[in-house]
Amino acid sequence: MFIETLSSNPAHFVYVVVTMVFSIVLHELAHGWAAIWQGDRTPIDTGHMTIDPRVHMGAISLIMLALAGMCFGAMPVDPSRFRSRYGDALVSAAGPLMNLLLAFVTLTGLSIWMVNVGGSKELSVQGGNLLQFLSVFGVSNIALFLFNLIPVPPLDGATVLASLHKGYARILRRVQDPRVFLVAFLVVFMVLRSSNYGLYQLASEIAGGYVGWIISILT
Repeated sequence: MFIETLSSNPAHFVYVVVTMVFSIVLHELAHGWAAIWQGDRTPIDTGHMTIDPRVHMGAISLIMLALAGMCFGAMPVDPSRFRSRYGDALVSAAGPLMNLLLAFVTLTGLSIWMVNVGGSKELSVQGGNLLQFLSVFGVSNIALFLFNLIPVPPLDGATVLASLHKGYARILRRVQDPRVFLVAFLVVFMVLRSSNYGLYQLASEIAGGYVGWIISILT
């Protein structure tokens, strides 16, 4: 259980919890901002345009985060109000793109700091190292970006692909039992959580490659 790291590695526990709460709140707000831009005031009318994580994640998601390191968020929107033909795709893609932006800013800042200050420079963040926190934050947001674009409901990627590909949209409509999506989602999630070839490992490699590239440019 993830909560066990609270005693074995409390700094890492704090890094992950802060990262996930901050990233998911901004992910959901990005959906809301895009929906409002598309003419849908549902996020405003329902009181979801707030930074309060309890509104976006809810008690169950926050408890899951603390216990298992897994969580989710939600932003209510009404696609029938979108002014653009591709409004559903744009609104759905806004969340993952926010995670990509967070990763880009964080990892770029991390690279600049490593060049100018040095990776061994200790700065306290809940008893840990700012370098480690920025690394966790950047890698986690790359993982969130990749994960949410997987075209399996209820992930954003399914909505994006269904909006752009009529054939895939028909396949989704033909599925009578929504539990099929749940099973598919759980299978994908368990495979991607593998420590050997999982999504976080891929995200780590992408982040490491990007940081190395920025450092090579700056030096």
